Amino acid sequence: MISPPSSGGPGQDTGGQGGGYGYPHPGATQAPPGQGGPGGRPGGPGGPGGFPQAPQQAQAPQAPQAPHQSQSQGARSGTWTATIGPDREYFMAMMQRSGPEAAGLNLPAYSPEQQRTLTGNQVTIGRRRHSTGDTPDIDLSVPPEDPGVSHQHAMLVQQPDGSWAVVDQNSTNGTTVNMSEEPIQPFVPVPLQDGDRVHVGAWTTITVRRG
Repeated sequence: MISPPSSGGPGQDTGGQGGGYGYPHPGATQAPPGQGGPGGRPGGPGGPGGFPQAPQQAQAPQAPQAPHQSQSQGARSGTWTATIGPDREYFMAMMQRSGPEAAGLNLPAYSPEQQRTLTGNQVTIGRRRHSTGDTPDIDLSVPPEDPGVSHQHAMLVQQPDGSWAVVDQNSTNGTTVNMSEEPIQPFVPVPLQDGDRVHVGAWTTITVRRG
């Protein structure tokens, strides 16, 4: 069994903020400072006709904002899914790292994959607690039950940009990502990319994909 390191501290997840607004505050009348001919007061009949270009230049930084906003909205509206099922590669690697207590474990002969759409702010991963009836969103007590999964094992947490991260809930056997031999630290969000694999328990892999 793998015992995850005990580490507190929340993860410092700094979601990227879009660029600031344009800089329209410098007034158009101040934009052409260099024309210093006689009588600098702009009170006469309209100055040289070229000066109205200043507001157009002030608006130029605003033009790229529309794509940035649409990309941000696109990230939030993008659909992420999780595919859950037994993973032979992970099971074999886990068996090599485990002690004699894992000798009696066998990969299920048949277990259909589950697929669910990730919605809300978080998706819990674990096994149903029969004494209280508490059931996680991804319940790995459904036959064939994965005996290596804690009741409150991990959770997937949505990030400000619409992507997802995995957080281990100080589980007994830990949580790994992409076949890493080192479990992630408890309570520290680990950002996930399209196609990343989250491994929990004795044989379960959760693959996240962005639709």
